[in-house]
Amino acid sequence: MARQLNILKNDPWLAPYAPAIEGRHNDAIRKERELLPARTSLVDFANAHKYFGLHRQADGSWVFREWAPNATGITLIGDFSGWKELPQYRLSRVGEGMSGVWEVKMAPDAIRNGQLYKMKVDWAGGSAERIPAYATRVMQDPSTHIFSAQVYEPERAFAWTDEAFVPDTAPLLIYECHIGMAQEREGVGSYSEFRTKVLPRIAADGYNAIQIMAIQEHPYYGSFGYHVSNFFAASSRFGTPEELKALIDDAHARGIAVIMDIVHSHAVKNENEGIGRLDGSCTQYFHADAGRREHPAWDSLCFDYGKNEVLHFLLSNCKYWLEEYHFDGFRFDGVTSMLYYDHGLGKAFSNYGDYYDGGQDADAIVYLTLANKLIHAVKPSAITIAEEMSGMPGLAIPFRDGGIGFDYRMAMGIPDYWIKTLKEKKDEDWHPTSIFWELTNRRADEKTISYVESHDQALVGDKTVIFRLIDAKMYWHMTVGDTDPDVTRGIALHKMIRLVTLATINGGYLNFMGNEFGHPEWIDFPREGNGWSYKYARRQWDLVDRQDLQYRFLNAFDNSMVALVSSVHNFQSKPVRKLWEKDDDQVLAFMRGDLVFVFNFNPSKSFDGYGILAPGGVYSTVLSSDDTAFGGFGNIDTTVEHFTVPDALYEPAGVERLPLYLPARTALVLRKHPAKRGRKPKRKL
Repeated sequence: MARQLNILKNDPWLAPYAPAIEGRHNDAIRKERELLPARTSLVDFANAHKYFGLHRQADGSWVFREWAPNATGITLIGDFSGWKELPQYRLSRVGEGMSGVWEVKMAPDAIRNGQLYKMKVDWAGGSAERIPAYATRVMQDPSTHIFSAQVYEPERAFAWTDEAFVPDTAPLLIYECHIGMAQEREGVGSYSEFRTKVLPRIAADGYNAIQIMAIQEHPYYGSFGYHVSNFFAASSRFGTPEELKALIDDAHARGIAVIMDIVHSHAVKNENEGIGRLDGSCTQYFHADAGRREHPAWDSLCFDYGKNEVLHFLLSNCKYWLEEYHFDGFRFDGVTSMLYYDHGLGKAFSNYGDYYDGGQDADAIVYLTLANKLIHAVKPSAITIAEEMSGMPGLAIPFRDGGIGFDYRMAMGIPDYWIKTLKEKKDEDWHPTSIFWELTNRRADEKTISYVESHDQALVGDKTVIFRLIDAKMYWHMTVGDTDPDVTRGIALHKMIRLVTLATINGGYLNFMGNEFGHPEWIDFPREGNGWSYKYARRQWDLVDRQDLQYRFLNAFDNSMVALVSSVHNFQSKPVRKLWEKDDDQVLAFMRGDLVFVFNFNPSKSFDGYGILAPGGVYSTVLSSDDTAFGGFGNIDTTVEHFTVPDALYEPAGVERLPLYLPARTALVLRKHPAKRGRKPKRKL
């Protein structure tokens, strides 16, 4: 009798869908066996980048290979040939049959470091210049804006110093960032600028991981890196491969893991820059059916994960970034789009049946499963995160238990909840029961990354949380000492929203670059509609550095809450124990370990001697959002110890009353003393 998968044991409601879950599990096993010869592994298989592309051989000669089954002829052209087709650069088919592999071997001096090149590809009925699929360096001409591959052969290999680095994931605190817009000047930032100017800020802020967007080369800067053209090339608009490696090595020296935002959900349609029609066909890497080939919402091309050559390409891509650049893992973009034939568009996903209605892309699920197995085989400490909004059960469960194998999934409902609350509810209608349920409503066997807002909430067409709270008054009333009520409200709620989201994590927490201090305005990359301006494609770090502005208060609070959670080992694994929720008072309290988190969301009522229920003992305040250092009013004396008081009504539950002063729109964190007992009331005579 076959072993029952743990995902089915742990969730009886999945029993009707056991055939589908077991089917996807067995599909991955069968595909792995199909791909691998005897006594080999996925790690051995994922080496396409070491075979294809341009490589210097041991004897000093060059070899170039490309998979192009529809091509009738391929010639390398470039600076070395005057961009003409010369016979010594003409490729020949490798082997017999329909493998589609082409190869050319060249003398040691046939090409030189720094030279630009492309392939001239011929096919029945046409020809065109193409950038090789496995190019590891792609450059754009500043005057013509044309992209070409570049021969890149540094004199010496990069000297890594991070051999002993292992990511700290207890808990995982992620700082999401974009290299190009991380600088203060109007322009495109560089890897080196980020390393010297921004990385020290992140370390000081207490985050233990950065998640870097837009690393894979993309022709249009304004795509935020999501329309990838060259999957093995680090974007050259930010600098050299060595400069990116130096950034990662420096981050590791500071104890910061580096996660790459990897895009395997689709590819740019551009034929001159990308792989859309590399060998003249539309179906080399993508679906033959036109309805499935083009993404209906993203204007991009969808991979055919049923082709072994596509699996070879994408799995090798994962291994390449781990080994060549020492990335610590990946946040996979657009996973929902991969999981379903309809890309999850317009679907409610209101019950389990929606996940197993026959609309799932089994080939894509197999790919994601094998990718997770490979990544953790190459680097056991690697971190994988799925950007997925449908809630597919098992996505972040190990493969052995019946899952797809991600370590975490993005809690994408949380930012949507906060936006909906800010847009549609009066402050008086913020209900602690609703807040707590939203922040803790998750599968017990899957870890999530909670967040208030990522880059998605900061783009043009949307608003950041601070902008929704304060809006245009940010331009006139953020000076220290200005007591504008809208700004005061906004600062108070900005802190509370972040703390309650961080305090309820079961895996990790994410913040987008600058949002920790309430960076004003939106993100708008250069485009025709804004006159190709970089004004909003940057971060104004001077705002948080200035002592006369209130942004520094928000940053100080973010630092303190991150430091507090970081000081508790495995904070994310400690049970969240609800102590108190009362919607008419708008008060919420819960406990994790020896920390008690108390929130008074009431916009107008402060409570004196408000009794929440807590384990008996003595408590000290370790964080108050009302502290003057955080832009508060200083109404809470953090030096006072708080004693629980027995209450006969709650004695059977093993808890006592903990009287507290709770100012309006304030959050407190208290720590229970391990060796002190609560104060008992005097016996009546």
